[in-house]
Amino acid sequence: MSTPTIAAKQPFPIEVEEGKSYFWCSCGKSGAQPFCDGSHQGSDFTPVKYKAEKTRTVFFCGCKITDKMPLCDGAHTRL
Repeated sequence: MSTPTIAAKQPFPIEVEEGKSYFWCSCGKSGAQPFCDGSHQGSDFTPVKYKAEKTRTVFFCGCKITDKMPLCDGAHTRL
């Protein structure tokens, strides 16, 4: 399995809207972090879909090593 690029050593706080879908970058190469811009093309990575259950702020993982994709689980504190 390929190793993702660390995009940031902290999560991205994003205000999500109820019912809207977001596609989190799992490769770490997107220029639109934390979201996918297609930079994973030709790799083992694919974006991870997140559908907001309610409007609120969520913390999308920036280090790309979370066990709770696409949300932060604090894994960046071990880098």
